[in-house]
Amino acid sequence: MAKELSPEEAVERAQRAMDHRLASVRELAMSRQNVANVRAASAARLAQVEREEREKVDAAERDDVRAYSAAIDAGWTSAELRKIGFAEAGKKRTPRQRPARRSSSSAATTTTPADAAENGSVG
Repeated sequence: MAKELSPEEAVERAQRAMDHRLASVRELAMSRQNVANVRAASAARLAQVEREEREKVDAAERDDVRAYSAAIDAGWTSAELRKIGFAEAGKKRTPRQRPARRSSSSAATTTTPADAAENGSVG
């Protein structure tokens, strides 16, 4: 026959079970906080790297403008440099513009008998 538990023993067993459960929740909470911390640090690092790389590109573009100006000062014209293959410094290439699509106005104003019936405008 099973021994009856005293109230103190029952509470002690329940406390051990709860301690185990609380430890798992504590571990989960710490893990989630770690994820949040790593994400925040990662985002900050990415922003820093983007700034550093943007600064490098800006510096290279400034050097390119200086070199282009030096070529102009040396007697080259913009047209001559373009013929050689050098676009004007500081100008970004723009993508070719495509003509806008024209919508047919007849398609917008034509209604079929089925459309008219759905809109309640059958006469």
